[in-house]
Amino acid sequence: MSTVTVKTGQPSALAEFWHYFSRNKGAVIGLVVFTIILVVAVFAPLFAPHEPNEQNRQVLLAVPSWMEGGSISFPLGTDAVGRDILSRLIYGARFSLFIGVVVVALSVISGVLIGLVAGYFRGKVDTAIMRLMDIILAFPSLLLALVLVAVLGPGLTNAMIAISLVNQPHFVRLTRASVISEREKEYVIASRVAGAGTFRLMFKTILPNCLGPLIVQATLAFSAAILDAAALGFLGMGAQPPTPEWGTMLAESREFISRAWWVVTFPGLAILITVLAINLMGDGLRDALDPKLKRS
Repeated sequence: MSTVTVKTGQPSALAEFWHYFSRNKGAVIGLVVFTIILVVAVFAPLFAPHEPNEQNRQVLLAVPSWMEGGSISFPLGTDAVGRDILSRLIYGARFSLFIGVVVVALSVISGVLIGLVAGYFRGKVDTAIMRLMDIILAFPSLLLALVLVAVLGPGLTNAMIAISLVNQPHFVRLTRASVISEREKEYVIASRVAGAGTFRLMFKTILPNCLGPLIVQATLAFSAAILDAAALGFLGMGAQPPTPEWGTMLAESREFISRAWWVVTFPGLAILITVLAINLMGDGLRDALDPKLKRS
């Protein structure tokens, strides 16, 4: 009898999640768009008509295929050195999604660990940690990331480290607040009375009940990481040429904006569509995971 209960309980939880998530039509659209971008990024060699750094000197700044003089071989045109823009956008999706995954992973792991310590032990440890987080939050995020990259040196790896450090305080504060609200509840007290150790209470009893808001924050941090990485790339402090990263593509083509609009427009649209899709997904996750919104 217990086996039947477990088997029927799991699909019902998933069905409940999808019910609340699918009520937000924007979130469903965002999920579809993000899935398409993810598939294109993973299978980039199958979708890209050219290699991302392949130069065709005979077609410099070629117009998109639907314009007069355009070629179907270069659907979105070429840049100043004859590289196919569509191929670079497709391979650039790999870099942008990779940056988002690495930054969110670093921010979540470090932020959750620090927030757990601050929220569980409180006292001087909590005060010291939160004052440090307040100092980091006092600086504009992009400016602080720019300073960190200037200290560490330009490059994609250093840019990801800097962005993760900038995003970390949000996860620390969110985890700390959730832990403080959970640590005095009856189920935690019962586990403590039953003899559960500190690590078991922190990671197996309290943390699983704090995951809802952390998942939503991680989704929003994913889009913020893509934006910050593009901004650093545009300023020459992130991915370096000829890496087909969207922000770097914008930086390389900004001087041609007046006579070759496509070299700037398409990388900008790629950033816009990706970030918008992820933010819409974040709204849907918030609707599906927040008990207060479910009751409303």
